[in-house]
Amino acid sequence: MTSAPQIYLIAGEASGDQLGAWLMEAMRRMRPDLRFTGIGGSAMRAVSGFETFFPSEEIALIGFAEIIPHIFRLKRRIREAVRDIETKQPALVVTIDAPGFCFRVVRMLKALGHVPHTHFVHDVAPTVWAYRPERAEEIAPLFSHLLALYPCEPPYFTRAGLPATFTGHPFAWWWREKGDGARFRRAYGLKPEGRILALFPGSRMGELNYHLPVYRDTVAALAARIPDLELVMLGREEHREYLKETMKDWALPVHLIQAEDKRGMFAAATAALAKSGTVSLECALAGLPAVTAYRAHPLTAWYVRRKVKIPYANMANILMQRFVVPEFIQEDFTTENLTTALTPLLTDDKARKAQLQALAEIATMLGANDATSPSDKAAAIVLSMLP
Repeated sequence: MTSAPQIYLIAGEASGDQLGAWLMEAMRRMRPDLRFTGIGGSAMRAVSGFETFFPSEEIALIGFAEIIPHIFRLKRRIREAVRDIETKQPALVVTIDAPGFCFRVVRMLKALGHVPHTHFVHDVAPTVWAYRPERAEEIAPLFSHLLALYPCEPPYFTRAGLPATFTGHPFAWWWREKGDGARFRRAYGLKPEGRILALFPGSRMGELNYHLPVYRDTVAALAARIPDLELVMLGREEHREYLKETMKDWALPVHLIQAEDKRGMFAAATAALAKSGTVSLECALAGLPAVTAYRAHPLTAWYVRRKVKIPYANMANILMQRFVVPEFIQEDFTTENLTTALTPLLTDDKARKAQLQALAEIATMLGANDATSPSDKAAAIVLSMLP
């Protein structure tokens, strides 16, 4: 009797971890006998039967300068992941986002040639439309298929000889179900009619260190203008004690929210201050008016600006091809700018509605109204790669 097929998954940060969990759940619905192993975070570790080689939090790094202090540990983890895959000889390796780590693992495996019967699939196309389009040709030999979250992406890779499919964005499907804001307010002791600012400073320690000081000063400025303002923040479990200590002297208390209450938090919030990334897109999908802000190491900012060829950071703005959501990046990420942009979203219904009306079509663009979920589409493609 042959053993059940084994699929090795690698995800590198919080959003990829969630995508990996949904993908495994979809594959298991189609093939209950599958075995999963690899590198994942808390969402993937919660999937029954997933065996973690090491937690993905160890490789959840972004930026040029930010990675330098960890380069030797990352190189060691790449070698260890390669050896683990060689030992387990999975039928499939599915890498999810985190190109700096994932592509190096696959490239090394291909060069060594010790997994001749393993196919490779990558989920979340690298942003070649933003910078270095030649990367499509560089990664084409590494994978059997690429899964794209956005409709503009597949042509860049098919032209390079890599089969690519637009599956839609799983977060668009997930946000079809909205939360109960009133119940959330009751559960966390928030005022029934008060204004709530949702804070999303990031899931990495580097982001928290750069963002929280400006968030603190912005909160103080907003509190002086808006007497009934309350704050909520969705923080990772491993950061909760750090967040509590860091925010204990803020002008207003911050309610730290459990992950299972995420939908309710978005439904209850009046507006959001969110870092650029998946959470900014989620604000658009959930119908939460937002301001996008991000700050990185100056060397990282310099490097990115030399490379990136588009004027937007927020994916919602990229999809709409205009500044629907205000963005404040690097030197523009100031208390004055954030306070000025957030005040109307917290106090003026017309300002909130104007932003949301402009973003209304994004959910449809990303597959929210399709008959099949993006995760199910991706799972069917991945399973078609099984020998």
